[in-house]
Amino acid sequence: QVQLVESGGGLVQAGGSLRLSCAASGRTFSSYTMGWFRQAPGKEREFVAAISWSTPSTSYADSVKGRFTISRDNAKNTVYLHMSSLKPEDTAVYYCAADSLLPGLEAHMAHRPPDYWGQGTQVTVSS
Repeated sequence: QVQLVESGGGLVQAGGSLRLSCAASGRTFSSYTMGWFRQAPGKEREFVAAISWSTPSTSYADSVKGRFTISRDNAKNTVYLHMSSLKPEDTAVYYCAADSLLPGLEAHMAHRPPDYWGQGTQVTVSS
């Protein structure tokens, strides 16, 4: 079992930045591909970004490329999502996820349910 707890969400103006954190506990964090998803009101949950356990292999949704950066600190069992140039359409609940994908396959996280989910953190971008 892996437990994931997100933090860092909040209200920010368009053009601003936020950094989300996801603290993991339980089984060996460093052997999991980690990712972020989001779900806006009335929409399906969508993939945002993923990072393999052997960085710097990452994958991003087209909608966030160049604005969001995913990183991880295996020593702290934490994965981050740095979001910049935020837009109102980035408003959503952001979920951390863990998957047993092998390095190099992190893009597959966009196409299959991960093994574990966090409880989510709200990000609201005002115009």
